[in-house]
Amino acid sequence: MKIYTGSGDRGMTSLFSGERVKKSYERVEAYGDVDELNSVLGALATALPAPISGITDEIQRIQSELFHVGAWLATTPDSPSLAVIKKISAQNIEYVESAIDRMQAELPPLQDFILPGGHPSSALAHIARTVCRRAERHVSVLRLEYSAGEVRKQFETVLSFLNRLSDYLFVLARYCNRIQGLKDIVWRR
Repeated sequence: MKIYTGSGDRGMTSLFSGERVKKSYERVEAYGDVDELNSVLGALATALPAPISGITDEIQRIQSELFHVGAWLATTPDSPSLAVIKKISAQNIEYVESAIDRMQAELPPLQDFILPGGHPSSALAHIARTVCRRAERHVSVLRLEYSAGEVRKQFETVLSFLNRLSDYLFVLARYCNRIQGLKDIVWRR
């Protein structure tokens, strides 16, 4: 199979469910953000300091879930393809919350706004957090198209997952610095 087809040269792309749409289509923006987030998480996993390398498995699990989110976003609700795509559930959100709680138990209470930076892994976690927030914003726009039903519920679950994931990435950034013996960089007003 060739990796290039030329079919996107005029600003169109195919959704997972087969429809051809403009590359500027909001659905493409949303799953593109999720794809970008997944890539930044891959870079973050390679930059983790050795003492917290166990978090690599955690990040890879989250990356796998993001693949499901991307596939779901790339499929229109009336497509039969939607039936084979794993949906994000409350258990996925609880998994992320548990990881947040575990790391936060080892961190000093947050007293000030902090600046991104410190250890390279911390800086990458902050970049991933901002990409996650952008994905969340694009998904929230798509959710407005559906007032009820299973599709609306899944949009709401995906939004909760992304929201919690951005919190996880914020805490992970602080945790990476802490493991390296670095303090939070406090915003000087």
